[in-house]
Amino acid sequence: MLGNLFGHSSEVIRGFFKNIGNSQLISTMAGNMEKALNFSNDILWGYVLIVLLIVSGLYFTFKLKFANLTQIKEMFKIMLEKKEGNGISPFQAFCVSAGSKVGTGSLAGVAIAISLGGPGSVFWMWVLTLIVGSLSIVENILAQIYKEKKDGLFRGGPAFYMEKAMKKRWMGIAFSVLLTVTYGLIFNAVQANTMTIAIENFCGIDRVRSGLIIVVFTAAVVYGGMKRIAKVSEIIVPLMGASYLLVALFVVGKNIGELPAVISMIFANAFGLKAIGGGTLGMIVMQGVKRGLFSNEAGMGSTPNAGASASASHPAKQGLIQTLGVYVTTLGVCTATAFIILFSGVLDQNLDGIGYTQAAMKVQLGSIGDIFLLLCIVLFAYTTIIGNYYYGQTNLEYLNADKGLKIQIFRVLVLVMVFFGAVRESQFVWNAADLFMALMAIFNIYAIIRLRKPAIQAMEHYVNGRKIGMDPIFTTNVLDDNTGVECWDENGEVPLEDEDEVYVEVPQKAEI
Repeated sequence: MLGNLFGHSSEVIRGFFKNIGNSQLISTMAGNMEKALNFSNDILWGYVLIVLLIVSGLYFTFKLKFANLTQIKEMFKIMLEKKEGNGISPFQAFCVSAGSKVGTGSLAGVAIAISLGGPGSVFWMWVLTLIVGSLSIVENILAQIYKEKKDGLFRGGPAFYMEKAMKKRWMGIAFSVLLTVTYGLIFNAVQANTMTIAIENFCGIDRVRSGLIIVVFTAAVVYGGMKRIAKVSEIIVPLMGASYLLVALFVVGKNIGELPAVISMIFANAFGLKAIGGGTLGMIVMQGVKRGLFSNEAGMGSTPNAGASASASHPAKQGLIQTLGVYVTTLGVCTATAFIILFSGVLDQNLDGIGYTQAAMKVQLGSIGDIFLLLCIVLFAYTTIIGNYYYGQTNLEYLNADKGLKIQIFRVLVLVMVFFGAVRESQFVWNAADLFMALMAIFNIYAIIRLRKPAIQAMEHYVNGRKIGMDPIFTTNVLDDNTGVECWDENGEVPLEDEDEVYVEVPQKAEI
């Protein structure tokens, strides 16, 4: 009986969307919107973002004395440290932000980049990652320095340091709204889109039905608060990430004889010397940078929302641990996906995004690989959805919309967009994601350039302390100007008022 009811409901919903799609007015509006998205993305990604990311990334790499490259061992050490206070642990903060990164950007986004820009796009992903790791350090240090306390947890992010340090409340509001829409709504539509396409490719289940199931499971977590989000991410992300990398290493070992040829293909195509896929050098670079940023999010201002929620003895620790997530995502998971696709020779097929990755895994491991990848896609995308929701909720809290009706409306909109993405064609939702991602990066990079001094001072204090064998404690004395700093004093991090409050299950209407 329940199955018949569910099937009837899905038929009604499918018919509703079909009728909407047949409306000439709606079709015309959708076509014009898509043209506007394409035009905006061509300008932003073809000129503005590539220059901004590379120039700012190189600038901070030099100003931080290459800490993004020399402190990788320290990043792993910090990740394994125990929780220092009564916020979430460094490992949990890492998992929440990594769960937001290791999603469709690492599985479908790489496939899209290679199919449109060719194998050389992978090279530009690598280059971008090594450069923009410095942006991740800076934005997360700033989030820790200018975080605040509320309802038993720390919270912070770009909106907070734009207001507290830059004294630009309007800019914080604009960024907060932008991030809430981008992550809570647009990016979650992308994740749901990839999930339902992958499920349909695998077993033919209608995307309306699978979309409804995703909505139900999303609702179960987003109504549970940050504690539940952190716990779910802490379990799923390391398990599936490690499993996926192990399978990828097996595939590389299986095709080890072809590895030199694949790497040579990547480098030859990277500079337009060998036209494959998209062909032109501009397209190759643009796809690599675009999909690289989507997968690692460095400089976008997203991961600082998770980084600020952790207790830490020093802001630099969160800067380093969140940057480790950048490297794990792009240099690890994205590279693994790229190699699997290039080993398999599936680029000549006419597939849609994640379909290339699925076809490649099936070539390499047969039906077992197909099942394993589907599981990875569903779990990666699911943790991304709930991580994205947390980013959106944190910024609603900044707007003082954390009680009552407003937060409930946001939750409903998240679920609506999850379903919208589940049933919509992929190109539209990816284009919308690219536009909002670019706008976020422009806002945030401007802010961290303006606030470079406290971030650089904090990083220098930490690195210099570690050189002489100390575990440095950050105090406000480290900064020349401590204006806007609330959660640190001359003794270090200011503890929260009620430690037990952190461990209480969050009621439905009580926000973190």
